[in-house]
Amino acid sequence: MNEQIQKELKSIFNGRFSMSESTRANYARGEDTYDPILSQAVVFPETNDEVSKILKLCNEHKIPVVPFGTGTSLEGNVVGNENGITISLEKMNKVLSVNAADFDCRVQANVTRKQLNEYLREDGVFFPIDPGADAALGGMASTSASGTMAVKYGTMRTVVSGLTVVLANGDIVKTGGRAKKSSAGYNLTNLFIGSEGTLGIITEVQLRLSPIPENIMSAVCYFPDLDSAVLTSQEVIQYGLNVARIEMLNKDQMEISIKYSKLENVKASPTLFFEFHGSEMSNKETIKLVEELSKNNGGSDFKWAESIEERNKLWKARHDVYYSVKALGNNMKVYSTDICVPISKLVECVSWAEKHVKENGLIAPMVGHVGDGNFHSIILYDPKDEEKQKLIRDYSDKLIQKALELEGTITGEHGIGLQKKHYLLKQHPDNLPAMKSIKRSMDPNNIMNPGKIFDLN
Repeated sequence: MNEQIQKELKSIFNGRFSMSESTRANYARGEDTYDPILSQAVVFPETNDEVSKILKLCNEHKIPVVPFGTGTSLEGNVVGNENGITISLEKMNKVLSVNAADFDCRVQANVTRKQLNEYLREDGVFFPIDPGADAALGGMASTSASGTMAVKYGTMRTVVSGLTVVLANGDIVKTGGRAKKSSAGYNLTNLFIGSEGTLGIITEVQLRLSPIPENIMSAVCYFPDLDSAVLTSQEVIQYGLNVARIEMLNKDQMEISIKYSKLENVKASPTLFFEFHGSEMSNKETIKLVEELSKNNGGSDFKWAESIEERNKLWKARHDVYYSVKALGNNMKVYSTDICVPISKLVECVSWAEKHVKENGLIAPMVGHVGDGNFHSIILYDPKDEEKQKLIRDYSDKLIQKALELEGTITGEHGIGLQKKHYLLKQHPDNLPAMKSIKRSMDPNNIMNPGKIFDLN
């Protein structure tokens, strides 16, 4: 980046442009396994027009750009570019409008899910997509995130009805809208969802909201083995029962979570976490059927969260599993797999994964959004242990192959980033030429988060 460009950016942004090493290091990676790569500078825009000015300048001079939100991505999606700049959207964190009567709102990209729900708490509505981390909604759209409540409320593709996106040449486009449906031309909204900043920078998100349930009930149920737990979740879904969340933790993860989250009166066994949203009567009817299915597979009686505080503690323990595993050692790293398979294939896939984890001698507790066929092995390793890393890569390769054999996908919610580029080639070899054609058309100078999802050359 030459001095002229530095001068122009400094004149536009004053103190919101930094080339200091400490600032660049803070925006050099997400919560992934990659070593940080420092971009040459970090810029902090506050408006769509400011993002546009940055991209016009960078496009003209062919300077790579990496968009950055809260930095919670897991696949190298926001690793910096040594020849480019990072655009932090942290100052674009305003809720722009709420239309509770129509169950929708519009937010800037760096509003987080917790921030939005706190803002909405008096309106009788809430935003249901819950990936665990307090991620930015623009980043969640860019990776097509989902999480624990996808079984009832869907994913970001389900709840995003429109976007504001700044393209590589600086053009600002608004896709979709507030209407519940539309047949107006190409579905550009879904083109940008999951594009990970490679086609443009998402600066605003139009979201569908849900009414706050009349009644919420949470419980845990223990099983003699993991297969029984996963089979139960499969049957609950196949019976069409109305559950909001079904989360699986294997025995290893339960042991870790009990210690890390200081859970009381909870067993270290293969466990399902359930949550039911609805009227009190409908919840009781659903719960009765779910309990029957659980007991048929050797499950225990439900242990209920008696209060909101207890319920929140239970789900916080589930959301903290990544950090609970990382806390097992000093200076350790964590690699999380992220495959998703059809629900009827889930028992086979989870059983295969548990067997191969043991055969490889890995510390890899498992958790899963088993209501929608998505699960993670959370693998702890020493970054200095090259042999262990080879074992992890071999396990990951074989797990991906197993998922594809079962007609699943290489990533349910984390995206591709740097980590899964070669896996994408396995899943969609016929799609990649079309993806690259779209990329070249919209970003001919390849400045938008280059090297993520796929390599152009």
